[in-house]
Amino acid sequence: MDTELQKLVESGKLTSKAAEQLERLKPGAFCLHKSWGFGRVREWNLLLNQIVIDFASKKSHSMQVQYAAENLTPLPSDHFLARKATDLVSVKNLARENPAALVRNILESLDGKATALQIHEWIVGDIFTETEWKRWWESTKKALKASGAFSLPAKKTEPIQIRGEGISHADELIAAFSKARHPKEQIAALEQIIKSHPQFKEPEKQLQPIVVTVENMAVRNQKIHPELAFELIMARDDLLGCVSSLYTTHVGLILSKLILDEEKRLQSILPKLPAAKEKRVLEALPSVLGPGWTERALHLMEGSHGRMVAQIARILGEGGQHADLRTMLERSIREHSATSEMLIWLCSEREHWNELITPDLLGAILAALEREKHNAPGRASKLYRALAEDRQLVGDIFKNADVALARDAMRRLQLSPLFDELTKRSLLARIVKVYPELESMITGVEGPEKAAALIVSWSSLEKRKAEYEELVKVKIPENTKEIALARSYGDLSENFEFKAAKQMQSVLMRRKAELEQMLHNARGTSFENADTSRVSIGTIVTVRDVETNSDEAYTILGAWDGDPDRHIISYQTAIGQALLGHEIGETVSLSTEDGTAAQFMIVSIQPAPPDGIVHAPDLPTESAIQAAMAE
Repeated sequence: MDTELQKLVESGKLTSKAAEQLERLKPGAFCLHKSWGFGRVREWNLLLNQIVIDFASKKSHSMQVQYAAENLTPLPSDHFLARKATDLVSVKNLARENPAALVRNILESLDGKATALQIHEWIVGDIFTETEWKRWWESTKKALKASGAFSLPAKKTEPIQIRGEGISHADELIAAFSKARHPKEQIAALEQIIKSHPQFKEPEKQLQPIVVTVENMAVRNQKIHPELAFELIMARDDLLGCVSSLYTTHVGLILSKLILDEEKRLQSILPKLPAAKEKRVLEALPSVLGPGWTERALHLMEGSHGRMVAQIARILGEGGQHADLRTMLERSIREHSATSEMLIWLCSEREHWNELITPDLLGAILAALEREKHNAPGRASKLYRALAEDRQLVGDIFKNADVALARDAMRRLQLSPLFDELTKRSLLARIVKVYPELESMITGVEGPEKAAALIVSWSSLEKRKAEYEELVKVKIPENTKEIALARSYGDLSENFEFKAAKQMQSVLMRRKAELEQMLHNARGTSFENADTSRVSIGTIVTVRDVETNSDEAYTILGAWDGDPDRHIISYQTAIGQALLGHEIGETVSLSTEDGTAAQFMIVSIQPAPPDGIVHAPDLPTESAIQAAMAE
């Protein structure tokens, strides 16, 4: 032991254990500190009970000897950080010439294991730039796998380890598959086996039992979890394709038969598959389903998520069914049955479908948005954002349209409750950009004195007025008192009551502004003397489903008078807009409850009872309908 250290021990200023540690921390030695990282001992000054360390971010840092002994970890000369500090050139050469040896040195310096992120932190900056690292690491991983001396995990967050003697990578992969208990875990382990299949020296002996296990698991899961059966069978097929000596043990357990068995459930199964495997199933459908593929694909497209819509459209196009796809899209747009996913896809691909980018498309979009608002109120959808944020979409829709259609679309937008005022003005302005002569319509919307009037019943108007009165006279004053009381508690940064009261104030003031605008635009009526020569506000219209011959009656009233249970609807709804202006005997297309469109014939139009006693009358008899038609 160093003489000076011995004296400190004898004087009681240093423990024997600390002295032994300091023997390894003599000037020139390398060390690690848990906070300051890598450093090098610069000098000792034992008379002052100090040693001086040069850390990367803290040069010439002094430490008391006892503290240094307890908190510094001495590093051997072959430690990666020590080698990098003393001979960076040779480390760079090793990284280029033998990357596996460099990684081994890093792992040994970190007790035998390290994540890719840890390796990245020790290499980038001194040895490689970030760009160089990415290229180097991809090639290095292949070298590590090929060497067989390293265990590389499937997940990036798990550590790479130096493999123990006698354990091969193939053995590790088989062990990982054997340990997997859930089909998802088995699929992940099987995918790693497929990637490393050349490393199996006796594939039939090592991998045939895995094929048997996978097939048995697929059979067990087909009834309850068919998506897992699909994944297992496709993974098995990949393995059989890589290793020709392997074979199936279940005759008939093939992807095409699985598709046929589960054809009715495909719409619910496919979205649960990973994107690549969903694509494989879709690409197999034409050969499996034969002539019925086109009809089935169109049906799938009408009820699928966005990713599947794009895949099906691509496969139909490649298979020569472009005309069938266009016909289906035209029909779904015309009947307002197109799903949001279909419309989003069509808008994004519109340069290839110019013939469908018409004012009818905007009507289909608004109908889809109304369905979304009904099913999930208060949430802005992808379709809503696509319409609002794509600055060219509305212009493309109207660039070849008749000005009368543009005027009708502007009126519908003015009446629509789907958009906030700013978004509505923006959409209207995009139409005006195509048709400047319609600017007078938008100026009528922008000025509060010329805002589009809302036709409402007197009773609904009184309800809105009562809500406004309660807001102004009760709720807002109470909220003001709550804010004042919460402010008196002090320390507003940590005052939950104050923050909650202020948030409520924002809600109340926003609602006050909304009600003021609504009341300003509202025009009350009792719906007396309604025009029954055609469907108008204040009438009860009976329609007959052309296919089922069943009748339904709708009472069309003001903007705030909806009561779906009693078949009372606002004239602003999609059904109300579709019916207005039509006469007895005419046929209109209406959306049904499941989102599809059906044809309905108008069989009677009657005046609605005056406001206050509104109810739908009994449906007219067949003779009354025939008499009305004859007139």
